[in-house]
Amino acid sequence: MYDRASAAPLDPSERIATLDILRGLALFFMILVHFHQFMRIESQGLEDLIGWVVWVGIEAKAWGTFAFLFGVGFAVLLRRLDARDVAVGPVYLRRLAALAVFGIAAQVLFGFTILFMYATMAVWLLVVRRWSTRALLVAAAVAACALPVYTEVTALYALRSGVKITMSADMMHLMQLWRAARAAATHPDYVAAVAARWTHFAAAMHFGWKSFIPDSNLALFILGLLAVRHRIFEEPRRHVRLIAGWMTFGALSWATSWLVLRHIPDMGSPRATWPLEFGLGLVQEQWLCLTYIGAVVLLLAYRPQWTTRLTIFGQAGRMAFTNYFLQIIVIDLLASGYGLGLKLRPLLYLPATLALFGAEAALSRWWLARHRYGPLEWVWRSVTYARWQPWRIAVPDQPAADALPATA
Repeated sequence: MYDRASAAPLDPSERIATLDILRGLALFFMILVHFHQFMRIESQGLEDLIGWVVWVGIEAKAWGTFAFLFGVGFAVLLRRLDARDVAVGPVYLRRLAALAVFGIAAQVLFGFTILFMYATMAVWLLVVRRWSTRALLVAAAVAACALPVYTEVTALYALRSGVKITMSADMMHLMQLWRAARAAATHPDYVAAVAARWTHFAAAMHFGWKSFIPDSNLALFILGLLAVRHRIFEEPRRHVRLIAGWMTFGALSWATSWLVLRHIPDMGSPRATWPLEFGLGLVQEQWLCLTYIGAVVLLLAYRPQWTTRLTIFGQAGRMAFTNYFLQIIVIDLLASGYGLGLKLRPLLYLPATLALFGAEAALSRWWLARHRYGPLEWVWRSVTYARWQPWRIAVPDQPAADALPATA
């Protein structure tokens, strides 16, 4: 029987401000990264240094923070469903199915692929959610290194045996379709761009099982799950040594990646070289996101006044899903051939990011003063619980009829 309490509204007092602020910061830096990726003008001197800082210090780290926080969100949902003795499988799989649909829309309509990848990779959390902490850490390590280690082993075997490794015809065709989709986005015909993206996506579905191969996104999901299990965000001052440890690991991995691994001699084959430059997945520059996350968590734990100072990020973070879609739509409109086709000098990255993020934060504040959730959050939640969720905020002296104990 369906437990109505599982779909009750989330009381604002149950929200963890640190998570909302982290989501807002991730959104901010992803805007900056997307401007650099899709709209940059090649430059020299100081402006070239700006692009380098975005690449080295922010790019993969913004994605990593977003992935970690998605893992946290999934873990919070699983924890609350378990606490209420609700059947986890149907609710969780509906949530992932809805995310997959949103992900397909983002990929086909606007050319952004990450959400569908999250939807497929998060299936693993349903499998491993009850594993011990030690087993989960091992699973995270395996997820991070599975593809690099496999690639390295097969490449070294091929070099030693003299066997030439070639890309399959199907994979070559898929790469051609991907290039065609990228090229179509530079032309003024939006319908043709959508058709090219759909063709690429449909062809990729022939390799559907590969979407479930563990990768670094799953590793970050698992770390998010462990952070929720050990109440890192609710009780950060009890876990200072642990947080400092993951910050140190992230910083050392980043430094090792750039100062050591990028200078590994050529192994005689790109397939044998890149996994080593990637630290076999275990030591990679993306782990610097753990340093950034830990720094924010400790700042807010020991300097709570910063929670107020960073309110603008918290407001945007409460509608992170809606705001992510909003910013990819805006950036696609600004950058694509069927849009405005604009380019940005690196000196304009930060002002443009402040303008777009400021608009998102203002919109979030206005919307959340009137509604319980962002519009896409409301749809996602309604599908998750298979019932329409409360839409507007109840008048104080007229509480909503379904104001039951809160959940995810």
